[in-house]
Amino acid sequence: MKMSTDLEKKFQAQITLELAAFSTYRQLAVEADEQDLPGISAWLQAQAEEELVHANKFIAHVSDRGNHAQIGTIEAPEVTPGLSVLAIFEAALAHEEKVSESIRELYRSADKEGDLDSVPLLQWFIDEQIEEESTVSEIIGRVKRVGGDGSGILRLDSELGSRTPAVADGVRLPRHRC
Repeated sequence: MKMSTDLEKKFQAQITLELAAFSTYRQLAVEADEQDLPGISAWLQAQAEEELVHANKFIAHVSDRGNHAQIGTIEAPEVTPGLSVLAIFEAALAHEEKVSESIRELYRSADKEGDLDSVPLLQWFIDEQIEEESTVSEIIGRVKRVGGDGSGILRLDSELGSRTPAVADGVRLPRHRC
């Protein structure tokens, strides 16, 4: 069943937001790399790749419904050079919270229109966002615990760099937990 034009536009906006999330995580990875933190950079890069998978899930849903998937304008990420490790992960959490609210709003719109075909996908994303926010919050807590201790940051860098990819829906995805 084809979705309404209004809902199609909201899905297109979500596709664009997911790609903006990719861009944000990728820039955060660059910032970690600039600080010689390859593990944190790799973890953030894996998150960036996951955002591409998310955008593609939305694109497939829109296209499969007979609608037109379209990418809107993606602004450059608002990431300041030289961010501390804590600020990097706080920026990641802020973006995850933005994405979460957007997905909840998309769910509300689909529900209001009685678009039952979108509910399973959106519920998957709601569950996914709970996990994403929890994971980044946990990392923030650990960064705060080690504070300015360089050896603690290096241990965290090593741990985050050991993250192994998981497989979901035939696509290699990073595991969420650090």
